[in-house]
Amino acid sequence: MSPDPKEHLLGRRILRAQFQDPVGQTLPITIARGHFPSMTNRLSELSKTLRGSAILQIAGEVKDLTQQGHDIANLSVGDFSSEQFPIPRLLEDATVDALRHGESTYPPPAGMDELRSAIVEFYKHRWNADFDVENILVTGGARPVIYTAYRALIDPGDRVVFGVPNWNNQYYCQLTGADAVMIECDASTAFLPTAAALRPHLRGARLLALNSPLNPTGTVMSAEQLGEICDLVLEENARRGPAERPLFVLYDQVYWMLTVGGATHVNPISLRPAMAPYVVLVDAISKAFAATGLRVGWAVGPEDVIRVMNDVSAHVGAWAPRAEQVATAKLLVDHAAVDRYTANIQHELAIRLAAFYDGLMAMKADGLPVDSIRPQGAIYVSARFALHGMQTADGDTLATDDDVRRYLLHEAGFAIIPFGAFGSAGETGWFRISIGIVTVADIEALLPKIRAAVTGVLAGAAARAG
Repeated sequence: MSPDPKEHLLGRRILRAQFQDPVGQTLPITIARGHFPSMTNRLSELSKTLRGSAILQIAGEVKDLTQQGHDIANLSVGDFSSEQFPIPRLLEDATVDALRHGESTYPPPAGMDELRSAIVEFYKHRWNADFDVENILVTGGARPVIYTAYRALIDPGDRVVFGVPNWNNQYYCQLTGADAVMIECDASTAFLPTAAALRPHLRGARLLALNSPLNPTGTVMSAEQLGEICDLVLEENARRGPAERPLFVLYDQVYWMLTVGGATHVNPISLRPAMAPYVVLVDAISKAFAATGLRVGWAVGPEDVIRVMNDVSAHVGAWAPRAEQVATAKLLVDHAAVDRYTANIQHELAIRLAAFYDGLMAMKADGLPVDSIRPQGAIYVSARFALHGMQTADGDTLATDDDVRRYLLHEAGFAIIPFGAFGSAGETGWFRISIGIVTVADIEALLPKIRAAVTGVLAGAAARAG
């Protein structure tokens, strides 16, 4: 007997396919998305607690408005315009050449030998650092470095300490079952953690996650600040007995080549060579060379840690594409080409960061509730819009940072990210502005719209008070 057509209820959208019954009759299958069988516990325990990226959620909202025809300056996502910030020509040509020469198969799990050697030479030239290829793991961007480091070092219940605002450590703690210890930082320290703030939390901790230049603030840790933190880590590890696992530092420096205004990047190993057994450095071509889509990142760390990180990476297939690895190897050892590119991108970022910062500070000078911190690196400006408690022309009260964000988005076409998306607590009014996709002319055109939006709610408040 031929079976009846089957209907599998798996979602909102209707998908239709066909199958044949035993006598060859073609029957339709209807798959409807959105309706699920009455079963409990379909998904993992992690699925009940893991939150999606707040940054990407906001980006989705902005995309929807843009597709509806709204004029939006999307300064929410930390990316680059490939027209304004093209990748190095050497990197582009070498990637194409590698593909034409058949470099399209699986790479070695730890990374191509020529790239790992090039990374060693790169740091030798830039920092006079003596690493070995066994200290290097290449992955598909910087994110797998961070994830595999967590997997190699963290057991459920281990404590991970980091300052907030920060980029994504709270999510990695959820993924690994770590106990996240978030240290609130504010404008008085340029939102960077200090040794004094960290000291009470490092005893017994397993990992300290640091980032400089800092995403989301564009501020840079000084040699004095970082040196004091390194001394705390060394002190804590000296206190621990041989049976106690050490405290490691995960140092995310993916923006380190994009400093501006005389700021200088420092790293824990160069500052304190005794830190080498306890540090995993995170780096990539994604930001320094505006190559976010090429997905080449790497870790530098102790051999025993790198070995386990490599095993984790191999199991999830988090490898960088082979052709891009070959091309990156050629770029990193061409020091003149790197210097030319770095000088140009730093200049272009500096004028954009300064244009936004100067515009915001001009508003502050005029008495508007706006503030900023002078950018030192990366592609970010920190901005404060203290509009809480005010009402829009429509009578809506701006009670939260997200209310302020939505108001600026709809009133000025200005898309930004609140620090709450980076782990900060409370409604501080601080936001990240990303300038990688705008020209100086775009910024100059946008600033009057921002000023008008801010003065609009102030004028409404004054009228109601009168």
